[in-house]
Amino acid sequence: MNIPQYYHSIILRIGEVTGLPDSVLHIHAGLAILLVARVVSGRALGTFVPFAFVVAAEAGNEILDYLAAGGWSADVYADIWYTLFWPFLISLAVRMRPMSRRRRRTAVAA
Repeated sequence: MNIPQYYHSIILRIGEVTGLPDSVLHIHAGLAILLVARVVSGRALGTFVPFAFVVAAEAGNEILDYLAAGGWSADVYADIWYTLFWPFLISLAVRMRPMSRRRRRTAVAA
């Protein structure tokens, strides 16, 4: 079994079934992976651990695309951008948000 070709056929099928363009599928996949990684890892979004899962998943996706196509596609940078943009922004925003008063009191008391 040729795993990259099989993976590519699944991705094409998802695009056909949903009718969504590749760019929108990358956006949704990035956000879905971020949320699943948050739940599975138990780590907060601000730790960037869930974001690291998104980076790893996108790297795996692009490597499998490379192996299936026999080279880099023209839209590889756009795919990476679409997948990582919102998960990175969400993780950064959570990391930079001010601590609530209740959490500040708890942190000071400890």
